[in-house]
Amino acid sequence: MIHVRLDSEAVRPLNILCLGAHSDDIEIGCGGAILHLVDQFPASRFYWVVFSAPGVREAEARRSAELLVGSRLNGPLLKTFQDGFMPYLGSDVKTVFENELKQISPDLIFTHNGKDAHQDHRFISELTWNTFRDHLILEYEIPKYDGDLAQPSVYVPLTQEICRKKVSSLMDAFQSQHSKRWFEESTFMALMRLRGMECNAPSGYAEAFYCRKVVF
Repeated sequence: MIHVRLDSEAVRPLNILCLGAHSDDIEIGCGGAILHLVDQFPASRFYWVVFSAPGVREAEARRSAELLVGSRLNGPLLKTFQDGFMPYLGSDVKTVFENELKQISPDLIFTHNGKDAHQDHRFISELTWNTFRDHLILEYEIPKYDGDLAQPSVYVPLTQEICRKKVSSLMDAFQSQHSKRWFEESTFMALMRLRGMECNAPSGYAEAFYCRKVVF
């Protein structure tokens, strides 16, 4: 297994952009990696953007972001685009990227997998790549009924403590999702355990990402 590290001795804090179509996407897809980065790069700033966070989901998204990154949070920027309709609201969604996100120039971007079965997820990923052409982009995965998990190319090993914190934050912040049969601690832990096995993580747990382009 080949290991690559971000420079923890960087002369300036990292700017990390976290993009989610819906209010729990970031936390499910890369909550563990974010907690790891918080530990490794304590001075970094996290730009948090959710495109569909209406009603109670807005308060949940705000609480979750604060639980994960605390004072390092920039935002969150929460929009109310209709769930499932983002590709058909393309001009308005793209305007958010062009007018509110492009100037951030992040060192690292977390976004959806471009081959995700959910149309909103695919569209946010597409706009991420259209907007940020010279950046490190990691595409995260979301477990779902569609069974669209694939073979990732980048792994972030996680301690069991980080895994537990990620899952407890999800269950605490997103009370409205508890009625969904898949929204359970066992679902999130199982996926991290599988990815941990694949990358031979010391703890047995990891998150996985899809990376189209990286420069050494």
